[in-house]
Amino acid sequence: MPQGNSHIGCNVTECRHHAKTVQQCSLSHIEVVKHGATATTKESTDCGSFERA
Repeated sequence: MPQGNSHIGCNVTECRHHAKTVQQCSLSHIEVVKHGATATTKESTDCGSFERA
């Protein structure tokens, strides 16, 4: 089981980097990406580190 990073909360259990036993990401850092030139809402951003489990 991957160990969670207490600084990165995550509830996307479909991600390869989800810690499984806690609602955290197992990566030491993540990349947040935007969909366009300017991000104006949280819906215009995503976790670029996501990988399907």
